[in-house]
Amino acid sequence: MGKIALEEHFNLPEFSDEVPQYVSPEIMKDINRRLLDLGAERLAEMDAAGIDFSLLSLTSPGIQGKIDPKRAVADAARTNDTLAEVVATNPTRFGGFAALPLQDPAAAAAELERCVTQLGFHGALVNGYTNIKDADTGWYYDHERFWTFWERAEALRVPVYLHPRDPLAGNQGIYEGHPELFGAVWTFTVETATHALRLMTSGLFDRFPKLTVILGHLGETLPFNMWRIAHRAAAMGDLIKFDKPLTHYLLNNFYVTTSGNFHTQTLNATMAEMGADRVLYSSDYPYESMREASDWFDNAALNDNDRAKIGHLNARRLFPNIPEGIGHGESAPELGRRSR
Repeated sequence: MGKIALEEHFNLPEFSDEVPQYVSPEIMKDINRRLLDLGAERLAEMDAAGIDFSLLSLTSPGIQGKIDPKRAVADAARTNDTLAEVVATNPTRFGGFAALPLQDPAAAAAELERCVTQLGFHGALVNGYTNIKDADTGWYYDHERFWTFWERAEALRVPVYLHPRDPLAGNQGIYEGHPELFGAVWTFTVETATHALRLMTSGLFDRFPKLTVILGHLGETLPFNMWRIAHRAAAMGDLIKFDKPLTHYLLNNFYVTTSGNFHTQTLNATMAEMGADRVLYSSDYPYESMREASDWFDNAALNDNDRAKIGHLNARRLFPNIPEGIGHGESAPELGRRSR
């Protein structure tokens, strides 16, 4: 089955030194090499995994880690122009998520519009909070300073993928002495789930009810914890700044992907809470293996209808500008030969 994958990362050579080193040097060296490859090797991996189409995004921390707002604006535009050239070379295999300079929310809104309306991108991916002033200070996107950006995303009808990064230095005390808990092991999950809850509890989705946010890794534990979160939050009285139950926002404003969480029981629990229509396929390449992700998904104990929804139908509905013929089971190698 021709799958559509949403959380597939790349990097530019000049940003290579900025990628955190979460694994052994040998493994990280290979990951950095694969991040830079946007040609034959990546296409061969997609072919072997039965992935017709990948939405590419700048790896973490990307533009969110830039301290100088002017540099962030310039680097975002350059990154997006480079990605647009890659997509133009292989339009039947690659699409793009915009990298955005949220150091300047108005500039981020304008860059998102440019990427969607002029470059044909499918939305944006932001790597957690955005640094300001220094590496230890950051902005989360529930603040009203970002309303201009969220308003533009809603108007353009494109999703924003909220991707993880490690917590700010001042929030890392609980992990002291346990560096093995950083990154995808645990801190990514806690950080991103908390960020998503900040968006929900801020009233953002009451102001912009058609806004769509995507979370990776089967929702960063939120589908499993949302009943208790919503149950206790409803008792907060005057502290409540949102209009609807938190479960409403999860089920109406969020999608989740399978990136890096290749476990059938976890997928089933996610579908039980959110429904198969809100789950999308992803691998999290090159931090995870496309083949491992696809071997699991293609053989997981799912009915054919749910497998088709998650594998490609939901993505086609969410991203109507994906080229025709993608994700309908056509041979991925054949698509690759036509586009190279």
